Amino acid sequence: MTSEATNIFGIRAIIEAIESGSTINKIYIQKGLRGDLFYQLDKLIKSKKISVSSVPVEKLNRLSKNNNHQGAVAQISPVEFYDLEVLIESIVDIDENPMFLVLDQLSDVRNFGAIIRTAECTGVNGIIIQKSGSAPVNAETIKTSAGAAFKIPICKVDHIKDALYLFQASGIKIVAATEKTDDSIFDINFNQPIAIVVGSEDRGVNPSVLKMVDYKAKLPLLGEIESLNVSVACGAFLYESVRQRL
Repeated sequence: MTSEATNIFGIRAIIEAIESGSTINKIYIQKGLRGDLFYQLDKLIKSKKISVSSVPVEKLNRLSKNNNHQGAVAQISPVEFYDLEVLIESIVDIDENPMFLVLDQLSDVRNFGAIIRTAECTGVNGIIIQKSGSAPVNAETIKTSAGAAFKIPICKVDHIKDALYLFQASGIKIVAATEKTDDSIFDINFNQPIAIVVGSEDRGVNPSVLKMVDYKAKLPLLGEIESLNVSVACGAFLYESVRQRL
């Protein structure tokens, strides 16, 4: 049964949702939960690599708006996710100069929504996120994106590096937005098939990801504060790409 459009609760209902192919953002499990149904759910969660959190019962009560949750609540994504390999193949066939955006474990839904909105406005062909550790596409994300989340393909991958391997195999260059470089954003050629990687709010782009990229670039900061909000920085990179392409 449902508490709202993007939440379902009850172990059996969640199992059925997973088995039917529904896209699950995250599952919240009551701490200490046991039993045959729970173990069946746990097996599915692990096999499908679904993000999960162990939480106190009070959290589940709030999410389900009553106590009839059987110790589990799942958040269902309001959008369908694309297969990245299929998306790349379809885009490359029709666009000789595509642009993709990779979000390396961005965690704030408001930043995520703002980035989706900017990505749609700048003609990004697809956004890639990691299945675990990334901000979900939920009602707040949709609202912040001004509905853009319904207009731009979003792909989930097991690991960000999986996406980078696919881009490299398809001749798409990868540029990371990072302060760990001497190269300026204005020194990079964005007027080519490209994927822009933006990191998380607190850690930036993962070091293992940085080792794989073709270019690293930073924005000039002329004030005393040492960093920009991630959605603002992402917007600057996307619009530099637009400027060069125009």
